[in-house]
Amino acid sequence: MDVLFYHLTESTLEEALPPLVEKSLERGWKVAVQTGRRERCEALDALLWTWRDESFLAHGTDRDEHAALQPVLLSDGPSNANGAQIRFLVDNAEPGELTGYERAVFLFDGHDAAQLDAARAHWKVMKAAGHAVTYWQQGPDRRWQKKG
Repeated sequence: MDVLFYHLTESTLEEALPPLVEKSLERGWKVAVQTGRRERCEALDALLWTWRDESFLAHGTDRDEHAALQPVLLSDGPSNANGAQIRFLVDNAEPGELTGYERAVFLFDGHDAAQLDAARAHWKVMKAAGHAVTYWQQGPDRRWQKKG
């Protein structure tokens, strides 16, 4: 499994996540987004309906009645109720078991010491588990640049 670490330095999570989710859907993947807190899950739920004036990202939360049918499922836990191929982990979310995913993406705020520490710890665990781990950082133009 591919594990990507996205180091946010120029954008907020709210700016960076929706385009990444959109690209995943364009690949034909179902998406799971795991947050570290329920409040963030609810905030992202609202954001994805309004993130661009001309479009929205159809999604639901793990508390919705038909969670398994959602193309994008938001949760504050490690479930994969919609059978997603890619899982985004934000706000220090603990990944738990990642079996069944094609890709896992850790997004972390480069200005938050706790998130940096958590990302380093997750990197070590993912690397030790034998996953193909890559590190991406935003450049001044907000584009992702593969490092190392």
